[in-house]
Amino acid sequence: MAPVNTQLVIFDCDGVLIDSEIIAARAQSQALAAHGIDISPEEAARRFAGIPDHDMWLTLQVEFHTTLPAGFELDYAAHLARIFESDLRALPHVQALIDTLRARRMPFCVASSSTPDKLRTALGLTGLWPLFDPHIFSVSQVPRGKPAPDIFLFAASRMGVAPSHCLVVEDSVPGVQAARAAGMRVLGYTGASHIAPGHDNKLRQAGAVDTVADLAYVTHYVT
Repeated sequence: MAPVNTQLVIFDCDGVLIDSEIIAARAQSQALAAHGIDISPEEAARRFAGIPDHDMWLTLQVEFHTTLPAGFELDYAAHLARIFESDLRALPHVQALIDTLRARRMPFCVASSSTPDKLRTALGLTGLWPLFDPHIFSVSQVPRGKPAPDIFLFAASRMGVAPSHCLVVEDSVPGVQAARAAGMRVLGYTGASHIAPGHDNKLRQAGAVDTVADLAYVTHYVT
């Protein structure tokens, strides 16, 4: 699909800028198993990539007829932060892509399902925080998480760009659905470690105009 008057590029964070989804899925599986919730890392990534952690906990408590203890979310967040310190990496070509967007004077931002603390930790550890600060928006700033369009509409509003002129880069089906519900074009990204075979087709079926496995190709979809 030919690029059409893009005025803002909106990046998801996990699984697009940083290779965090597979790390988080393993940590989620381990943390939940201690409380009687049996879900493999593969299932966690397949079902909940792009979904706020809090929504995941609520869904699984209902499915497994159990209640996670007070403090679970804080304990999990601290555990994940420790793993991030040793294992988290930026995905390839983020810096080069941002350099190209800057050279073209193309505005960009982050719109993520992560909390502000998690975003600061993850983007800080990978050296990406200075590239995007202060244009980093969290699901904590809006009423509903993906697949609702709230976070993308909020980001576009804060950046002063109409939704129809935004290009979203997303790795998850809920994220693609959220971008489409916001009236935005969305490009699927399939270069992260958690991506399973056939995921590109799922992203297209959800409404992505195309998919790329290398962030360097994002510029092909930007005017």
